[in-house]
Amino acid sequence: MIVRRLDEVQTVDWGNGLSRRFLLESDGMGYSVTDTTVRAGTKSRLEYRRHLEACYCIAGTGEVVDSSGISHPIEPGTFYALDQHDAHFLIASQDEDLRLVCVFSPALRGGERHSLDPAAFSQY
Repeated sequence: MIVRRLDEVQTVDWGNGLSRRFLLESDGMGYSVTDTTVRAGTKSRLEYRRHLEACYCIAGTGEVVDSSGISHPIEPGTFYALDQHDAHFLIASQDEDLRLVCVFSPALRGGERHSLDPAAFSQY
């Protein structure tokens, strides 16, 4: 059994927020669970080529914009899944941080960070 508290997990500043990584590849579960904060007023251009990701919003507001430009509002209770390694923009509102519980498959190794560049999608 794995039991962890928030103050015990690896925290990574991924560029536009923090990712608290509760489960990693070394835990042998095959997936990761993170508690992710997206800083207010940020826009992140993201794409996961190695991972599929599912996110559930627990606080804050924002939007996820797909590669065709369609915006999907995010608020507490919203779930979205990037089931096709989807390139996307993750945007936190100007007024408050966005907080998501995320699952990655396969699992994160632990130290992955985004390389945020306005001209290209960050990936790991």
